[in-house]
Amino acid sequence: MNHAASPIPSGYWQDATGNLVPVAKIKDIDKDRSRTVTELCEQAKTESARLLGFKVTSMQAVNDFVARSLAEYDVKHGGAKGNVTLVSFDGRYKVIRQMQATITFDERLQAAKALIDECIQSWSKGSNANIKVLVNDAFQVDAAGKISTGRVLGLRRLDITDEKWLRAMQAISDSMRVASTKPYIRFYERDEATGDYVSINLDVAAA
Repeated sequence: MNHAASPIPSGYWQDATGNLVPVAKIKDIDKDRSRTVTELCEQAKTESARLLGFKVTSMQAVNDFVARSLAEYDVKHGGAKGNVTLVSFDGRYKVIRQMQATITFDERLQAAKALIDECIQSWSKGSNANIKVLVNDAFQVDAAGKISTGRVLGLRRLDITDEKWLRAMQAISDSMRVASTKPYIRFYERDEATGDYVSINLDVAAA
């Protein structure tokens, strides 16, 4: 059962461990630091909410424009799907909307790994040592226990026609699932000196 937090008595501050400390016992520099951090983080929360609202509005504006554009050809827009690049008439500005899918693999990936292992064992020793390293690396998990999607899918680009290998590649394809799709929208302005598009940075940490 959840209980509402008890109000902090007048004349006290609560520290990070939940202890009540008399304000008179807190150093001025510690008070100053706390106020500075709190004020900045509260402002950051406000800006974060504002940027989120801008992202939602921007995504909707792009979606609405695409719908208007397709309507000229009597084509109904199927929703905010797919990547779109829009450029202003003078070429100064560019907006890119991207839909990035997160791919996961089900249990059939283990079947693919077993088939690949059998391939390597049956091939002549030495000549495929590099492929063995590549395969083992592809199936390594990171600190979070996740397999690199890019490395696994990279195996399908290898020009190997062995029947068992091809079955393994099919198992990889069959095991793929789209876990989620995350929308991104990016804004660019053309550098008149170089002609390159430079990102309009909305990430204050990277500015």
